Amino acid sequence: MVRAMTSTLSDTIAAKRDDLIALTQDLVRIPTLNPPGRDYRLICEYLEQRLKKHGFECQLIRAEGTPGDSEKYPRWNIVARREGKAPGECVHFNSHTDVVEVGAGWTFDPFGGEMSDGKIYGRGTCDMKGGLAASIIAAEAFIEVHPDFQGAIEISGTADEETGGYGGVAYLAEKGHFDPARVQHVIIPEPLNKDRICLGHRGGWWAEIETKGEIAHGAMPFLGDCAVRHMSAVLQEFEEKLFPAMAARYTEMPVVPEGARQSTMNINSIHGGEAEPEEGFTGLQAHCVPDSCRIVIDRRFLVEESLESVRDEVTGLLEGLRASRANFDYAITERNAVLPSMTDKDSPVVRTVAGAIEAVMGKEPTYVASPGSYDQKHIDRIGKLKNCIAYGPGILDLAHKPDEYIGIDDMIDSAKVMGAALETLLLPKAD
Repeated sequence: MVRAMTSTLSDTIAAKRDDLIALTQDLVRIPTLNPPGRDYRLICEYLEQRLKKHGFECQLIRAEGTPGDSEKYPRWNIVARREGKAPGECVHFNSHTDVVEVGAGWTFDPFGGEMSDGKIYGRGTCDMKGGLAASIIAAEAFIEVHPDFQGAIEISGTADEETGGYGGVAYLAEKGHFDPARVQHVIIPEPLNKDRICLGHRGGWWAEIETKGEIAHGAMPFLGDCAVRHMSAVLQEFEEKLFPAMAARYTEMPVVPEGARQSTMNINSIHGGEAEPEEGFTGLQAHCVPDSCRIVIDRRFLVEESLESVRDEVTGLLEGLRASRANFDYAITERNAVLPSMTDKDSPVVRTVAGAIEAVMGKEPTYVASPGSYDQKHIDRIGKLKNCIAYGPGILDLAHKPDEYIGIDDMIDSAKVMGAALETLLLPKAD
């Protein structure tokens, strides 16, 4: 059963509007760019200073030895826990603190946190520092209104979600921080819209494909073997066979937007031949036949597909070229693989947040799945905790775009939903 949100908590969250704005702006003004992984320690210390004032015990945890971790760019995470007055379940709000590169096309300062027309602009406002701020405000207001709650509240700020999460949630999961014995409910405030519950995400497979050739003088290409031409044959196979096959597959997962309900693949990068000249170099390139060409592919697959079939489909096309095309040779290197994740619609956290959305907004939620993966994959696969969703303010389509923003009213509404969920999960059940 989901209890109705108390007017006291709703009013308390609404009264913290200015604090929510200031907190979001402060977080955005810490430029936690990833790559390379800047200012992770700084944002963790900021959160530690804030949360300690509200009775949270804080741990700053470096994910030593994980991809990207170095003395220059250490992978720092914070896990803050506030114990209640009596035993009970733990609700954990997990937000990543890293943001992607700025890119071109901005009309606002990407790290200014400027406010205009009820919105806060900046890189990471939507994805997902606005969600982090909303969860903090919700937790602080709940503790203020219900100081004698039972159970525990955790808030984490974690590294590297934008590059796979291995220096953040994956590391914490390996260390037992998401053990179902200590954490029972996880809400990840990713920007999936304030009236939607995200149950999971598609899978992903990333690989580098290299075609091989033989270097020779560019004036006598017949004495060499052009690796770029071999790669053009690979791309042609993809266009004629792989892309049509993927477009014909359709998932029952409620993935948004609609185009992501099919299998998809992106060519992340392509490079063949000589390296790009250094900036300022004004000379000409040497005249050589390229003996290597490389692409990186980003293959997103459906819960109805297996990782093995995804791999085999690509390698099958490459082996076909090896058999049919003269001198064709290749190498393929897997960079990463993520399985699809999906939480049961009847799980406790889903039912609780659904009831909270209805209580706060007067409407039933929409259930969706994400086109890209997020840190639920690690909580599910490594932490063995299935009771996990993404729910938070913000419009998914704004993520990674110029002039990214978060609506202030959306953050307030989402904070109220989070507060209502805490009341249901951490207050004594009515007889």
